[in-house]
Amino acid sequence: MSELIALDALGPKGTYRARNRVTVTDVAGVPAADLGLVPKLFVSRTMAALHRAESLPAAERIAALARAARVFTEEEIGGLSYEEYRRTVARVSGVPISVVREATAAIAEAAEQAGFVVAQPRPAGAVGDWRDPGTRDGSAVWTRRGSVFAVHAAGNHPGPHSLWLEALALGYRVAVRPSRREPFTPHRLITALRSAGFGEDQVVLLPTDHEAADEILRGADLGLVYGGDEVVRKYAGSTVLPQGPGRSKILVTADADWRDHLDTIVDSISHQGGVACINATTVLVDGDPAPLAAAIAERLAALPSLPPEDEKAVLSVQPVEGARAMESFLLAQAKGTVAHLGGEGVVEELPGGGAVLRPAVHQLPKADARQAGIELPFPCVWVGPWSPADGIAPLRESLVLTVLTEDEKLVDALVEEPSISNVYLGDHPTYWIRPGVPHDGYLGEFLMRTKTVIRH
Repeated sequence: MSELIALDALGPKGTYRARNRVTVTDVAGVPAADLGLVPKLFVSRTMAALHRAESLPAAERIAALARAARVFTEEEIGGLSYEEYRRTVARVSGVPISVVREATAAIAEAAEQAGFVVAQPRPAGAVGDWRDPGTRDGSAVWTRRGSVFAVHAAGNHPGPHSLWLEALALGYRVAVRPSRREPFTPHRLITALRSAGFGEDQVVLLPTDHEAADEILRGADLGLVYGGDEVVRKYAGSTVLPQGPGRSKILVTADADWRDHLDTIVDSISHQGGVACINATTVLVDGDPAPLAAAIAERLAALPSLPPEDEKAVLSVQPVEGARAMESFLLAQAKGTVAHLGGEGVVEELPGGGAVLRPAVHQLPKADARQAGIELPFPCVWVGPWSPADGIAPLRESLVLTVLTEDEKLVDALVEEPSISNVYLGDHPTYWIRPGVPHDGYLGEFLMRTKTVIRH
């Protein structure tokens, strides 16, 4: 990358070139972009402008989102073609190019299907507009809980940017704070949205430092934040919806043979480089976990170590210093487990700079071992024993649980367990998702409410 890509804030009056600049580097430490960070006062004024603005009518919003999908995927934006943009994201974020392609295609699909997606969480007894004939006799109307929505975006994967499009489709004005690790996707997406018909006071991009970041949330009615357990504890029950670790799991009971499902198990661990919250990080099996752990390790050991822009890359890459720190954390936390893969380390430095995080497979002594709660952004899995006597306690706090069983009473208990967000029965990998089904509940459940309207 010989010339730095200029990334500026997209404010309510157009592009804003901030004086405070930071350099975004790729996985080898090579400068890739020049990112401007806006001051707190600019944030405050921007959030006030979003509150003053009026949303487009519903039909126009849906049409504009569909147009934005075409702009996002077909046009040159910020000097980059769609393919050049995706290669830049791969090189800077370390996410394999194949994963970036899949994620960006999903963003476009979410924009194209926004009308369908936002209709799914609406209660069957509610109508979408007070003018609906149903309100003549009295009806629930699906309405927004606020007007302005703020997003503190994740930088480990482009995919989450498909989620906040729902807020825009529902009539919220949206402010996005990009991650410094990967600001390219929100910059391209918001530019496309504006080109497609959303006004500059409808959707904004606000790169900031940490102090100004909180001002974005304070200035919004509702917010969405990505982070670890600390973020979840900080915002739980507030007007900010935290998106934390997934801790997705797989359970194999005695009436299923794991050998028949090994492809699904391994794919759940390694798909998308293992960076997503819907990758499996714990696998529990009724019986001896050692043979399963060994089989998983054999499969994962065969994955190649390649630069993220390589067409055959399947593992994530990070700057060497960050990769070494993660390796040290893993080795310290894995004490008391049996290493089937990665016991001597998981970092493989690349000749061109950066380091691949190789897979790790550790065998747990028991189902509720503390390591089962550790989620790392690469194919790192904890394999442990489970028995019916353990019950569902070791399976709690799971974004996705794939369960291979014929025990319907167990399935009843898992579906009813509040801390398990999604239950997949049979050969469905933990990363399965499609537009219109909830990821961690519907975002619309958080953004909307019902109110009764009756009229003449």
